[in-house]
Amino acid sequence: MLKSILVNSPETQKEFLEFPSRLFRNEKNYIRPLDKDVEEVFKPNKNKFFRNGTCERFLFKNAENQTVGKVAVFVNPKYEQKLKTGGIGFFDCIDDQETANFIFDFCKNWLMERGMEAMDGPINFGERDKFWGLLIEGFHEPLYGMNFHAPYYQKLFENYGFQIYFNQLCYGRKVYDEVSEVFMNGHRMNAKNPNLKAVHWKKNQLEKFAHDFAEIYNKAWANHGEGKQIEAKKVLKMFQTMKPILDENISWFIYENDKPIAMWINIPDLNQWFKYLNGKFGWIEKLKFLMVKFFIKNKKMVGLVFGIVPEWQRKGIDGFMIWEGTKHFRKTRNYTDYEMQWIGDFNPRMIKIAENLETKVTRKLATYRYIFDRNLSFERHKML
Repeated sequence: MLKSILVNSPETQKEFLEFPSRLFRNEKNYIRPLDKDVEEVFKPNKNKFFRNGTCERFLFKNAENQTVGKVAVFVNPKYEQKLKTGGIGFFDCIDDQETANFIFDFCKNWLMERGMEAMDGPINFGERDKFWGLLIEGFHEPLYGMNFHAPYYQKLFENYGFQIYFNQLCYGRKVYDEVSEVFMNGHRMNAKNPNLKAVHWKKNQLEKFAHDFAEIYNKAWANHGEGKQIEAKKVLKMFQTMKPILDENISWFIYENDKPIAMWINIPDLNQWFKYLNGKFGWIEKLKFLMVKFFIKNKKMVGLVFGIVPEWQRKGIDGFMIWEGTKHFRKTRNYTDYEMQWIGDFNPRMIKIAENLETKVTRKLATYRYIFDRNLSFERHKML
């Protein structure tokens, strides 16, 4: 017999953080996320989604009072779907279907009591940029902010009845691999235009680049079904937070007559440093982080955002930006590996860009959906 325990004390919070480390103690590629990154999801003063939504997290213990699973379950009215859909996330469980079924049933009942008709998972009570999706292929070291799961997790979800709502594809390549002729042609065509220039960002001009980022992002993504407008002041705050780890050489903007028209934002993979900290980030770990960052070369960079304003799409400007950036960071010789944050399989345009880069799928995650009324038909995420 299992029992659920609400996480509402320092002891249960600690166990929520520690359980995955014990579960994956023999997984050489597991990297424990920073405790503070996980905890901030569940703090109303840190997570804006508490303004309209509700979230609780639970531990599950067996008759011997041993933790055998954990989960967060939440309702977010901003998560707009055809069905009223809640979410589950931060799911971890021993390799036992009955235990998983108990947790999933618990979440379903919790959500039904709050008027939900379906549940998606594992997702985050927040944006899609962190802790989103179940790892189903590519069980190597996770990128910063990315979930890591054992292979048996897929069986636990699918045996219960979850279906894949969409796949999340990560693409990667070696920095010194040849660049596709498609992009090289785009570069040759646009390099003749004297009104175009490529600029890598600079830490002493973050306010300017924050405004340029917001302008490009809002134009590039406004027409997407789930596109959201972003404010420059929010981008600036994000850039300022990231400043200690920003590498000026690997993020690029394209301008036409000083007007921003495209961007390619990359950062070092922080997990290549954070994996030495065991999830902690107190003052001792911060000192250790500075030492690790100084002495250990980070050879991997991660693609975060790629955007082109509508009037410049399909005109080869992606090739112009990619080759200008690639030429530069090849000269710096700081990185050997490049991996893009996940792209939904509902976004064929971005997938095409990734494929034209002659990348390979490095890992696959899945966002699952379970509809409570089993007589209702299941529909996958609509294509953009």
